[in-house]
Amino acid sequence: MENVVLIIHLLLALGLIAVVLMQRSEGGGLGMGGGGGAMTGRAAATALSKVTWVLAIAFIVTSITLTVIAAQKASGTSVIDRLGVPAPAASEPATPNVPAGSDLLPPSTGDNVPLVPKAD
Repeated sequence: MENVVLIIHLLLALGLIAVVLMQRSEGGGLGMGGGGGAMTGRAAATALSKVTWVLAIAFIVTSITLTVIAAQKASGTSVIDRLGVPAPAASEPATPNVPAGSDLLPPSTGDNVPLVPKAD
């Protein structure tokens, strides 16, 4: 099903490109050069513009369809699961009696640990 929708999507993209290239250029950016452009109140309803709209709507529908199909296929799976690599074994901490986060505290005054590294 995904391959069929993808082929239709690609054909729509090529058709949309061809129809847009066949349309008459109006000489200005966003149709400013002549009447009936994209920025005027009344747009010229030619056959090519109607075909462009139909192809554009069909292209958007196939895009959304492909997104939904891809999301359904990917739900519940992880990229790591697809690789087939086993998860690393959980290692025990080196000092199990030390509470978590105590190594982040500065040394106390009774410790003989230098606070500033020395250049030897």
